[in-house]
Amino acid sequence: MKRILFSLLFSFAFINAFAQIPTGYYNGTTGLTGAALKSKLNLIITNGHIDHGYGGLWSGYQTTDRDYYYENDGTILDIYSENANGTDPYTFTYGTNQCGSYSTEGNCYNREHVVPQSLFNSNSPMVADIHFIRPTDGKVNGMRSNYPYGKVGSASFTSLNGSKLGTSISPGYSGIVFEPVDAFKGDVARMILYFVTRYETQLSGFSTGNMLGGSAFPGLQTWELNQLLAWNTLDPVSPAEIGRNNASYVYQGNRNPYIDHPEYVDLIWGTPVVDTQAPTAATNLVANNPTSNSISLSWTAATDNIGVTGYDIYFSNGTLYSTVTGTTATVQGLTPLTTYTFYIIAKDAAGNSSVQSNTATETTLAGQPGGASCGTEDFSNIPAAASSYATQTWTNNGITWNATDARTDQTITGKAITIRDGYLLSSTLSGGIQNLTVKTQLKFTGSDNALNLEVNGVQVGTIPYGATAGTYTINNINVSGNVTIKLINPISGNRVAIDDLSWTCYNSSLATSETSKDKAFGIYPNPVKNNELFVKGENISKISKAEIIDLSGKLIQVIHNPFKNSNKINLKNLSKGVYLLKTDVSIAKFIVE
Repeated sequence: MKRILFSLLFSFAFINAFAQIPTGYYNGTTGLTGAALKSKLNLIITNGHIDHGYGGLWSGYQTTDRDYYYENDGTILDIYSENANGTDPYTFTYGTNQCGSYSTEGNCYNREHVVPQSLFNSNSPMVADIHFIRPTDGKVNGMRSNYPYGKVGSASFTSLNGSKLGTSISPGYSGIVFEPVDAFKGDVARMILYFVTRYETQLSGFSTGNMLGGSAFPGLQTWELNQLLAWNTLDPVSPAEIGRNNASYVYQGNRNPYIDHPEYVDLIWGTPVVDTQAPTAATNLVANNPTSNSISLSWTAATDNIGVTGYDIYFSNGTLYSTVTGTTATVQGLTPLTTYTFYIIAKDAAGNSSVQSNTATETTLAGQPGGASCGTEDFSNIPAAASSYATQTWTNNGITWNATDARTDQTITGKAITIRDGYLLSSTLSGGIQNLTVKTQLKFTGSDNALNLEVNGVQVGTIPYGATAGTYTINNINVSGNVTIKLINPISGNRVAIDDLSWTCYNSSLATSETSKDKAFGIYPNPVKNNELFVKGENISKISKAEIIDLSGKLIQVIHNPFKNSNKINLKNLSKGVYLLKTDVSIAKFIVE
């Protein structure tokens, strides 16, 4: 809606902005293309550049980065928190909310070098060039760290406006990248293109950061250049960019040519290939190897004219489980004795999606007390290594974790989450919990103590920690159904690393273990027909009681001495679904269609 309100003023704003380009500023560019045009622009925007120093940016933002385009309230225009199509999650007042320290989003704003200053050793004039240094939320700035910009597949962090950090699916690069929201992708692209133009003669002495090239032309690594060219096309120059460019010229004495003349981008680097072709569907999807809480999937790869970047895994009801880059996956956190159906959708870097694959169906096994693994967390997907304490959020194996007052730079087996005065909390997990195992270690200074373990908000035990890493197990927690796991550090100041967390399933309706083979029985036909369930097995005539239970644990029917006279049970008009037959010697599953 905010875009629509300003669209009526766009023509006037555009004409007015161009009127502010000094007469003759781009003289000598006519007829030039490629490296020659880029070098000419370098001379133009280097001439007149005034370095006001790093501290000067704070005053520069008074005119360059105020919101007179979206909310029109004069707050700081932050590309990491601005919601271009709705209400912002928070706002910053110029000067008042300047960082300072921060722990969560919305605390304060600081100075984000779109091209990280570590790549040029924080040298001048780059370190203070306002054309590529934006005021942004401190927390999100810290999460972005010095990663390049690209398209994120699986996100380890998502800001409140939708900016993401995670594994790249930009063709040609598979590392960690940061992806701004669509409304500012072009802004980021044109700032980086400005940088490699303004400083083209110095690029060979800069670090690449997996984004910069080592020579004046083209100035960027191929994968990054292709991604930025696509974003430049996706998100054209906006009135906000034009206003910022004009204000930056007044402050600093030079301009971003790719805002003044967007056509220069294509003249220098060529027109990007616009990918509108969707991948083919993945085929031969198979579901197998079920456990009580997981099912394995495999499929034949899709094809694409440019390249498949990932596969979205869906449950049959349309719920997205996760996105993977390979052709196998294990879906975890499932409920015991439940039938699941899946399908796959392939995607490419341009966001084109295939039609869905074939569907595959499998049923999880029964969970037993102390039985199969119900879930694991190895902390491999935690946010980038950082020594500052903040709220950390990530997703792994379909489970979202939140850690408060936590840092991410310490290790035990591998990556670990380190809690100071906070806690580690899971999202809701299915399958219950019987035993929990975790590795802990006290970091830095402090005294040996213990973490508190809560399940569904109730403390069920404590987990020791000390200077030497140790693995500890709490047995017989025995909570069924949906659960949350919370590890709390109650000792202020102690910094405790947590790694290799795992737990087993528990289902109270299945608390009687399967008996030995000579006492087991079988059900036929399965699925049952005509509400008649037949049982075969040795000594079934001695069974004193049989219970029919649905998967929620609800008792549906009780039959005393069920097989005294026959091996048949007459069911009471059960609706379609999966049920359990539980006797005093064994448990078996059957399906009613």
